[in-house]
Amino acid sequence: MTKFYMKWQLNPLFTPSNPEERVKLWLSLLEMTKADLKSGSITDWGVCSDSSEGYAFAETDEKTMHASILKYIPYISFDIKPVIAVDHVIANIKQAAAAAKK
Repeated sequence: MTKFYMKWQLNPLFTPSNPEERVKLWLSLLEMTKADLKSGSITDWGVCSDSSEGYAFAETDEKTMHASILKYIPYISFDIKPVIAVDHVIANIKQAAAAAKK
């Protein structure tokens, strides 16, 4: 499985200006987030202190990742990137260095 770093942002075009509606939307999105954390579809989640953006991590495949974020659109926009663990990076660097010596 691939580990994904997801940077997310609230879409201001779809954020209600009415405070009561905005709170209702935020709480609804956060309940979905809690359910995703509980089910394991995301492994970590956080929000910046200004509440405009945040991050999440997931370990899954691209197809499942795509399906899992659809429920948040259009309220949230995502920038999702696969990430590599430190041990894999070290191994890749050593392998590249060894290949360059040949």
